[in-house]
Amino acid sequence: MKRSQIGIDEKIERQKHVVSQAKDKYDAELTKLETLMKKRRELQKKELIDAFETSDRTLAEVLEFLKDRAEDA
Repeated sequence: MKRSQIGIDEKIERQKHVVSQAKDKYDAELTKLETLMKKRRELQKKELIDAFETSDRTLAEVLEFLKDRAEDA
């Protein structure tokens, strides 16, 4: 093989390694994001349930309110 061919092959292998590392970091950061979003959703659910439990509204009234709001959007 020519010297330039060896040089380009080495560069390709190094770049593959760089891309692989970047993908691993991306995957790890995506997992963190998904975990945080899941935690936020759980907190929102708890807040909604707490608000419902302290409310004087019935479940039917709350569901009707939410349904009406969804239709208006």
